[in-house]
Amino acid sequence: MNNAMIRYILGQVLRIEGILMLLPCIVAVIYREKEGFVILGVAALCFFLGTLATIRKPKSHVFYLKEGCVATALSWIIMSIFGSLPFYLTGTAPTFVDAMFETISGFTTTGSSILTDVEAVSRSVNFWRCFTHWIGGMGVLVFLLAVIPLSGGSHINLMRAESPGPSVGKLVPKIKYTARILYIIYIGLTLVQIILLLIGHMPLYDALTITFGTAGTGGFAIKSDSIAGYSSYLQWVITIFMILFGVNFNAYYLILFRKFKKAVEIEEVRYYFLVIAAATAFITWSLCNTAMGFAEALKHAAFQVASIITTTGFATVDFNYWSGSCQTILVLLMFIGACAGSTGGGIKVSRFVLLIKTVKKELNSYIHPKSIKKIKVDGKPVEHEVVRSTNVYFITFMILFVLSVFLVSLEGKDLVTTFTAVATAINNVGPGLALVGPMENFAHLSDLSKVVLMFDMLAGRLELFPLLILFHPSLWKDAFHQKVRKTKRATAR
Repeated sequence: MNNAMIRYILGQVLRIEGILMLLPCIVAVIYREKEGFVILGVAALCFFLGTLATIRKPKSHVFYLKEGCVATALSWIIMSIFGSLPFYLTGTAPTFVDAMFETISGFTTTGSSILTDVEAVSRSVNFWRCFTHWIGGMGVLVFLLAVIPLSGGSHINLMRAESPGPSVGKLVPKIKYTARILYIIYIGLTLVQIILLLIGHMPLYDALTITFGTAGTGGFAIKSDSIAGYSSYLQWVITIFMILFGVNFNAYYLILFRKFKKAVEIEEVRYYFLVIAAATAFITWSLCNTAMGFAEALKHAAFQVASIITTTGFATVDFNYWSGSCQTILVLLMFIGACAGSTGGGIKVSRFVLLIKTVKKELNSYIHPKSIKKIKVDGKPVEHEVVRSTNVYFITFMILFVLSVFLVSLEGKDLVTTFTAVATAINNVGPGLALVGPMENFAHLSDLSKVVLMFDMLAGRLELFPLLILFHPSLWKDAFHQKVRKTKRATAR
């Protein structure tokens, strides 16, 4: 394993995190908040340690999927540890576990919070809190590939380890340019939303923090009632952009280069909009039956469907009071999630499309045993390896989900709270139901439950396997033997 390369990547990640922390420092200067000194100190520490780790460049830049997964998982863990320091040192989070929970929830774009009074948090700390969504949305390693020259090696492995979806491809021949195109689209959509929110008379600070949560499909709000206090225009803008950020970015790339027909032909995107339309129609009809006006019902239904399927987690109403059928639809949307190649979480629409087609193929084989039919998506045959990895992902997901539900249930909370707390964490959604509903928080959970949910948030964001590989004994056994061999060679010289 290329340990030197992993160390170099971790160092670069820390340097980038230190630089990004300067933004909340500027906010602290503007609002004259003393918390800015704490954030600046943490930023300096990140940059210093990152520089130490990158002074000596690795001799070999070649690394494979194993190194890509390890580097990705460790990057997110280290990034979360240092990112939590502003919350802990400023007293925003009462304990380090709470600080880690808030930070991991931010970077993984989950949006679950332990803060009981978010409006009491200083503007600079709240800015960093919301900004973690934007950083984690596209992924810090994708940003690293876009701005840092990492010559040589299979850098697709870094993108494969961090990017969501059953398979990751290159938009253009070079990974560096693919990463840059993704970030150009990401930044472009972010700026457009900020402008539209400002047109609706939203204050600049609010527009920035809300857009960070929308772009990263995170859900941290700066007000206790989430988005409920804003005008209908602003709520509709946020609704539209939540949906847009849940679309596969490959579609935007095709539109950017005027390949409209190919963009429309992306099967996953069509199913994504179909699910949104169907869920919105049902919930609107259900809310209209409660004497709510059609326009109001449509607004709340569209917002919550968009918020949950894209795993953003904003709220305009407390859907704890909706009918059981509406709540069931929202829970199902948590698992479906957004498109692969978007900033959204969940299992992903593409995986469900593949699963349904696999079931259909299996049923056909019972009727026509001798028929040989390949699964096709977007008119192209899907490789067996992709189908196999999708099936393995489902199995692993369910095992981890069931185990997590059991561990959290030891706390003694009701089943709805326990089930949806795990569902919202592993799918990176944010709000659950009952005691972890949209107007509640996670502060009342025990440290054990919070640790389990933190693991689930990281596992969900990293598509399970990059994080789980850290627990594989042979990984560390191989690393130990490699270290021993290097020591022997050095001694022999």
